[in-house]
Amino acid sequence: MSDDPYLKILNGLIAIVLGVGGTAALFWVLNFLSGLLPGKWERRVKPYVFIGPAIVVVAVFLVYPALMTVIYSFADDNSINWVGFDNYTALFRDDEFIGTLVNNLLWILIVPAASVIVGLLVAVLADQLKAFPERVAKSVIFMPMAISFVGASTIWGFVYATRFAQGDKQIGLLSAISTSLGFEPVAWLRISDYNLNDLLLIVIMIWLQAGFAMVLLSSAIKGVPEDTVEAARIDGASEIQIFFKVVVPQIWPTVIVVFVTILILVMKVFDIVYVMTGGRSGTSVLANTFVLELFEFGDAGRAAAVVVVLMIAVIPVMVYQMRQFKKQEAR
Repeated sequence: MSDDPYLKILNGLIAIVLGVGGTAALFWVLNFLSGLLPGKWERRVKPYVFIGPAIVVVAVFLVYPALMTVIYSFADDNSINWVGFDNYTALFRDDEFIGTLVNNLLWILIVPAASVIVGLLVAVLADQLKAFPERVAKSVIFMPMAISFVGASTIWGFVYATRFAQGDKQIGLLSAISTSLGFEPVAWLRISDYNLNDLLLIVIMIWLQAGFAMVLLSSAIKGVPEDTVEAARIDGASEIQIFFKVVVPQIWPTVIVVFVTILILVMKVFDIVYVMTGGRSGTSVLANTFVLELFEFGDAGRAAAVVVVLMIAVIPVMVYQMRQFKKQEAR
């Protein structure tokens, strides 16, 4: 395969044109054909005409792989011989896997709550500013959302970087601060005591998601009727009481949606852990364990079992999220 960058750009443009153009052409043809039907049948068929391709894509690229993953989780490392629940038994008897589950739980407990709190705090404070400073502040907070997880991990790698050679100047922010205060250099991402290294990785995710929470919550706050706020002020309520007893109850559905959306993302976290530590020093998560089992250890059965565990954990949260969406639509 050629390494010519112009050829790669050309291939990308061709893929975009064919993908978008082909999709548009497909829907145009289907719409034209459905329009040839009698009026009653056209109205019956048209919804399926437009939904049909999406259903096929979901079935082929999502439902079928999920079903095959469940089946392979009961097979051996080569996905040939049936081994029953051996893969699941081996996983839950493995202390490292139990530690991985604990790490995932730590991410789940901290990241969504912290992101919502930080996003809500920034939204409230930024709304007190004038128009231009408010836009600037929100843009700065939202900017990390435009960075990929790998890019963010690379940036924070310089924050946590440490040099141990005598006389070397520290380029990592934390190490530069700690050594300037007279402390010895510390390998921050290797400190597993009290899950400190996990917490340092969690900070990266909060930094990425706080902007997302801020944008949605700020929009919800601006949608709170001013009459209710003024009525609370007339009744003698303080600004803190107004916020917690008037504003928060009215934006609570949005808070739940933001919380659950970030929660689903966190349950699948992989990039940050893989780039920063590779799962070493007790920082592994389920997605990282799957990659190790499949590509490093070559055990497709156990890798599939890890994915099934993750799917079982995510499905109830997704169902709850869909119910919240329906409640919001009803309101």
